[in-house]
Amino acid sequence: MAAAEGPVLLFPSTSSTSARVEAVVVFNICDSYVRRPDQAERVIGTLLGSVLPDGTVHVRNSYVVPHNESPDQVALDIEYHHNMYASHHKVNPKEVIVGWFSTGFGVSGGSTLIHDFYSREVQSPIHLTVDTGFTRGDASIKAYISSNLSLGDKHLAAQFQEIPLDLRMLEAGKVGFDILKSTIVEKLPNDLEGMESSMEKLYVLIDEIYKYVDDVVEGRVAPDNKIGRFISDAVASMPKLSPAAFDKLFNDRIQDNLALVYLSSITRTQISIAEKLNTAAQIL
Repeated sequence: MAAAEGPVLLFPSTSSTSARVEAVVVFNICDSYVRRPDQAERVIGTLLGSVLPDGTVHVRNSYVVPHNESPDQVALDIEYHHNMYASHHKVNPKEVIVGWFSTGFGVSGGSTLIHDFYSREVQSPIHLTVDTGFTRGDASIKAYISSNLSLGDKHLAAQFQEIPLDLRMLEAGKVGFDILKSTIVEKLPNDLEGMESSMEKLYVLIDEIYKYVDDVVEGRVAPDNKIGRFISDAVASMPKLSPAAFDKLFNDRIQDNLALVYLSSITRTQISIAEKLNTAAQIL
């Protein structure tokens, strides 16, 4: 006997979508949060990038979209959003809208309304959240997609599903982000502070290699030929310099960095003075 037909609850299927986000996007979002209006609790904006052949959403740029929101509604400046996108598209036609971002921990009540708008702008947008409030002690970054939860033909709600996220960072950007995500700081590290942090990590890695080699020589650890080849290649890649030549090269580089910092400081001072003189001239 056949079972009686009735309403069927449809759950969204698991998606294989993943996201890859460049470091400049994260820093741009954090900077926008610092510069937000006093009355704004969070900032939202558009994500730009492309979809790779394997389905990965590659986010390479972003911009803030002014908005006002209350518990039951959200108002976006759609004209501003379209003007900004047109400007970005002229500079880099390969970057298209791939989703939107917001600051704060996780998905909020108004996220569904905003996501509906971006769903009309692009198919299957992603939602990126950056916890600038350090809710759980660090600046967690998560990516989501939204899918519909239906009962038969009736749409019940939108369900946000977290997707894998890959942060693409160079060493210089990673140093700054490691500091940002672990604690609240007054400013980002400069070149010298970043170099100091990198050297400290290098010392730790060298100590670990020394310990591993000593353990292998003493028979406490079984040798691994693959690790041995990595160590050999790393040692062979180092230029053959005497200690005196290495010290001179290192100190010259530090002097160059100090000169750049000094010139940058002078340039900022000159620009500030020029702006004040220009303002004074307009008043007079």
